[in-house]
Amino acid sequence: MSLGPVAVVTGATEGIGKQTAIELARRGMRVVVHGRSDARARDAAKAIAEASGAGELDVCVGDFSSMKSVRAMGDALAKSHPRIDVLVNNAGVFTNERNVTEDGFELTMAVNHFAHFVLTHALVDALRASDQGRVVHVSSGVHGSGHVDLDDLQLARDFSGYDAYASSKLANVLFSNELARRLQNTRITSNALHPGVIATKLLRTGFGGGGAQVETGARTTVMVATDPSLATTTGAYFSDQRKVQASARARDPKLARAFYEATCELTHTKPLPEPA
Repeated sequence: MSLGPVAVVTGATEGIGKQTAIELARRGMRVVVHGRSDARARDAAKAIAEASGAGELDVCVGDFSSMKSVRAMGDALAKSHPRIDVLVNNAGVFTNERNVTEDGFELTMAVNHFAHFVLTHALVDALRASDQGRVVHVSSGVHGSGHVDLDDLQLARDFSGYDAYASSKLANVLFSNELARRLQNTRITSNALHPGVIATKLLRTGFGGGGAQVETGARTTVMVATDPSLATTTGAYFSDQRKVQASARARDPKLARAFYEATCELTHTKPLPEPA
């Protein structure tokens, strides 16, 4: 098995996540393939290994609608991989109806934000063990349409599938920016990105189809995860393989801090300390 840098890719059983895993494996990274079930993860890992020419890949299993499952996955990963070089927070859902998880969270926000928030915190020590740990948050250009109501993070009022998805993508960028601030004195970077409008199951569900191929969708993620020139870039937002400006709301540091603290409280996550 390759002893190269370790990359964990969530939602790697299909779509952009799977293609990202293929590209990272082609670059010599030791990819850990996340799936909702062991069977799905192992099937994807086999396909990714064949497509990339890599050896046998590791897998991790977690249901992102359950914070208990995410924590168990994070604990297992931290034990099996005490050094993680790249964490790609990619998994995502779009649902047209409001569904509530076992934790009482709205499903879209739970999978797209809360789960990645919990997982990232569980893996911070493993990321610290890297010479240059990177957290890559796969957001979306629709984050500019999102709104975060600190009094309604369960999205109980006036629910629509699009609004929930856009808000969860705004959450990704806010989290990325606040994480970058809290880890500014470490070797860990945190950046967010828009992968493009890509032909995935999520796009068909939420937007009716169309879009570019998944190979295009993985390019910006892979760049942010691997480009040596970005070794010290943190708190940035990328699209089409270029650093661009996120929405004004996403760049609001007061909102990012308040949202981070609210998410810690909701998910019972110990906050990272303020930078010295």
